[in-house]
Amino acid sequence: MWKRDEAVKPTAPQPAAGPGAPVTPVQQATVPTPQPEPRRIERDVVNIGKSVVIKGELNGSEDLTIEGQVEGKIELKDHALTIGANGKIKAQIFAKSVIVLGEVNGNVSATEKVDIRDGGSVDGDIVSPRVAIAEGAHFRGSVDMQRKGPQAAAKPQPVKEAAPASAPAAPAPAAAAPAAPQAVAR
Repeated sequence: MWKRDEAVKPTAPQPAAGPGAPVTPVQQATVPTPQPEPRRIERDVVNIGKSVVIKGELNGSEDLTIEGQVEGKIELKDHALTIGANGKIKAQIFAKSVIVLGEVNGNVSATEKVDIRDGGSVDGDIVSPRVAIAEGAHFRGSVDMQRKGPQAAAKPQPVKEAAPASAPAAPAPAAAAPAAPQAVAR
């Protein structure tokens, strides 16, 4: 009996140890690999299908692709907006970057870039530091390629402060200078 117990004990650990050593590294290597892939897929990207119609304000903190229709206002401050080939937008757009493959009627404001690709259409004004319009794209409006917010905001403020200080000083010497020559000339 004593020998049978010893024989049973080594038999159970051998299959666990045998498959455990070669299988465990393979399983461990396989298990972490699928976990990062779904995270990449779930990269905070939202899709609005071509049968969806939205009227009103659309705000979000994720990248967004629109294939449907939106009327109103779209605001994605720190995220990308893609207007798909089927997308029809009648809205004011505020986003980090905007890619247009469909139709946009309204002003577009981006902090990084606006890209109108072949087949894309924008009827409205664009405000962005970088603008790309592909051959075959349609655009009607104006483009303001202002610098990024912090740099542009910092420069006008000192100029505005200096202008009022200079303005009162400039008229006083100008008025004094003509008065003196007129008195001398008479």
